[in-house]
Amino acid sequence: MIAAAAAAAALFFVLWWMLQAEESPWVPAGLAASVVMLVAAFARLLLARRVHNQRSTTIRHSHERAARRPTLDAVMLSTSRHASTLRALQRQSMAADEHKTAERHHEVYELCNEYLTGVERALHSPALQADGRVALRSGQERVRELQKHHLLTWARQSARALTHEAQQRVRLYEKVETANRALDCIDQALNICPGDEELVVSARAVRDFITSSRVAHWVELAERAAFKGYFQRAIDCYRDALYYLGRDSQDPVGNDTAERILKEIDMLRARMGAEAVRSGKDVVQN
Repeated sequence: MIAAAAAAAALFFVLWWMLQAEESPWVPAGLAASVVMLVAAFARLLLARRVHNQRSTTIRHSHERAARRPTLDAVMLSTSRHASTLRALQRQSMAADEHKTAERHHEVYELCNEYLTGVERALHSPALQADGRVALRSGQERVRELQKHHLLTWARQSARALTHEAQQRVRLYEKVETANRALDCIDQALNICPGDEELVVSARAVRDFITSSRVAHWVELAERAAFKGYFQRAIDCYRDALYYLGRDSQDPVGNDTAERILKEIDMLRARMGAEAVRSGKDVVQN
């Protein structure tokens, strides 16, 4: 409609300019512009009606498919359907292992959650037969192992990719934000598998990366300030680095870093004292 309005306006002024010799040139120019707007409005109405009809058809078909598709509870109560569902889930698990992407592992993890939820509901149903109950128990154990496997794989791959992405970032807040996303993935997996040693080590490594990034940021600011002769500002930046180092770091290497920073602060204070003495002598001489 915006394009049609622009075209109608352009047509109006062009016809008005061409018909200046005629009496009341704005009348035919206005009629031509009005015809353009009417055609555009009619076309828009047809397009909107077609989109509405397509959307209604899609919704109706989806409802019909959902009505024909057996519910998860009905699948779990049928031994044959349950076996077919379990085989399909195992095939998707194998495909995710071959595909080797974190998203596929997370999708299979969600499917395992849905399966286990359906199993829990079916086990409480009085309509479940004894042989079906045994099959559900067996499938439940296998799917729990699949769920744990895909959750851990997703967390490890996502954390590894996000940590690598954080290392490529330039700004500090981007590094910290991306690294925190990696920590969120690890924490989700630790809530399900709290004893996984690899996840604990990964979480510690990500936290150390965040701390080292913050310390490096403030140390760089301190070095710039010291180079420009702003010694007090440099000392303040070094103190900020010490704050993050003491709050977040649990690595023994952090103690060596803290000692180096303290030595830099002492050197800056000594330079500040020397500058003050030199300035006092200059004042006396003047």
